[in-house]
Amino acid sequence: MHFFYMPEITGKDIILSSEESKHCIRVLRLRKNETIGLVDGKGNLFNAVLMKPDQVNCSVRITEAFSQYKKRLYYLHVAIAPTKKAERFEWFLEKATEIGIDEITPLVCARSERSGINMERAERIIITAMKQSRRAYLPKLNSPKKFSRFITETQGKTKIITHCNSENLPNITKRMIPDTPAIIMIGPEGDFTADEVSQSLFCGFREAGLGQFVYRTETAGIMACHLFNIIFKQ
Repeated sequence: MHFFYMPEITGKDIILSSEESKHCIRVLRLRKNETIGLVDGKGNLFNAVLMKPDQVNCSVRITEAFSQYKKRLYYLHVAIAPTKKAERFEWFLEKATEIGIDEITPLVCARSERSGINMERAERIIITAMKQSRRAYLPKLNSPKKFSRFITETQGKTKIITHCNSENLPNITKRMIPDTPAIIMIGPEGDFTADEVSQSLFCGFREAGLGQFVYRTETAGIMACHLFNIIFKQ
């Protein structure tokens, strides 16, 4: 069953957006009476039947509704530095959404080679990944935030900064606490500076490593997501 995204769903008879209508009819070539899934990004899944195939205003009728569909038991927020090549950061957004993540903050650090992202394009990538992986919750994408501001404004019990400045760091799995939301920071290609690590520790973050090797920024972000989901069986 194919999933489609509608942020506001009320009533039983729904008109898909022009973008979703085009995808439904022109790309997927779905026909009348076929069953589809509608998600609002807030955890609600609606089974619906295609009533009037139309490339611009496709109409469907809801037959079933499910709340908190496959709700995650834990909250994961990853703050990660945008990569120099935009497509690598976009790859992270896609795969992290597929694996399971709740919130993403692009982090602007001292060694960052990119301070901004195309927010509109990033949102589209996340939405597509949510639908493809058949999830009903849309991860929250925040605007880019400077490192110093992020570490002072972010609250939480489990706050982790990963870096490669030391070979004796505890593995990130040792820092994760069950039943508590987690905030994990991933640095830029040049890693966090020693000063940034010190500042974060002063603000309540705990340092950790992702293993004995050095990974690209986007790979480190995916590893953090994967380990978190494996440990807490998301």
